[in-house]
Amino acid sequence: MDAHTIHLSLAMLSAGFWVPAGIWLMSKRHAFTVLASVPVQDEDALPAVSVVIPARNEERNLEHALQSVLDLDYPDIEIIVVNDRSTDTTGAILARTLERDARLAVVTIDDLPAGWIGKPYALHTGAQRARGEFILFTDADIVFRPSALRKAVAHAQANGFDHVTLIPESTMPGNFLTTVSATFGMFMFIIFKPWKARDPQSRRYVGVGAFNLIRTSAYRAMGGHQPVALRPDDDLKFGKLVKDNGYRQDVLNGRGMVTVEWYRSVAELIDGLMKNMFAGMGYNVSLVIAATLAALVMHIWPWIGVWVTDGWTQACYVVTVVMMVGSFGVVMAPFGVKFRDGLLLPFTIGLLVYIQCRAAALALWRGGIVWRGTFYELRQLKTGSRSG
Repeated sequence: MDAHTIHLSLAMLSAGFWVPAGIWLMSKRHAFTVLASVPVQDEDALPAVSVVIPARNEERNLEHALQSVLDLDYPDIEIIVVNDRSTDTTGAILARTLERDARLAVVTIDDLPAGWIGKPYALHTGAQRARGEFILFTDADIVFRPSALRKAVAHAQANGFDHVTLIPESTMPGNFLTTVSATFGMFMFIIFKPWKARDPQSRRYVGVGAFNLIRTSAYRAMGGHQPVALRPDDDLKFGKLVKDNGYRQDVLNGRGMVTVEWYRSVAELIDGLMKNMFAGMGYNVSLVIAATLAALVMHIWPWIGVWVTDGWTQACYVVTVVMMVGSFGVVMAPFGVKFRDGLLLPFTIGLLVYIQCRAAALALWRGGIVWRGTFYELRQLKTGSRSG
């Protein structure tokens, strides 16, 4: 097989993926219910909710985020913050807040028991104190609009959902970081098809750490966070746990209602995603290699192929790039992404591929992962991956 045939085959392969994938993605532009559009129910119809927030060294964002939770206009709410072995001023911030608002309860964890990763254990521990009919698991850097919780609970109650999660609005500095977040989201859409989560007949699932609202009875019946005790991607696998146990779930667009500053810099983003990129591949090296090759051939090389080929080969690459940028712009527009940001895709995809390969290589070399100052053995994590 000569070089021209190889180039044409690769071009047709990439176009063969992106033409149907792009059309399919664009058809899902309005697949998510927008939380801001959900009508607010009368206060008397709303059940009690317990908000559980794990916090480990969260001094940068905690005060602002926690105040937004305290400002929620929900009528019957308790707020449980779990101080998970923090070594910064997180404890002092919580102590000050506790003095001025009796709705806040603080649980302190000094030691992490065997068989658990820090965040799932903090969530599990906080949930043991929950008295609400629903529990909202969220993070210590999430900022809420006052009506966000009322709308989410109203949506769950009106539609019979046991679990409601949402995609928060990302407020990172600069177009590049924003586009990385959107690129990550686009591929999550392709892989997980989250809009199907609401279909009881579908095995598709979703869970987002920024907002996992679960009916307490369902949470207790499925064993709390115990089944995902060793999952760095506990929020996503929490969604799987819900579907596997036969409960109903839905995912919403949280733009304008729930926001998060995902990461402030490229270095922070790399460090933050390192913990779960390999976990998301089931710690399978072969899968990492296959995914890397597929990304290089179908998502990155076409951008180069447009300039170094001609004829039908070049035409296929042009179609691939147009579909990639177009579908990205259309499907991510409801989340605040601009079309022009799609021109950054070869760089953002390349960065995600780098993080994926680096996460796998370091985990294999170290024999585990380091997450928030704690080392977790790969052998143990693989056990948790199989059980979760």
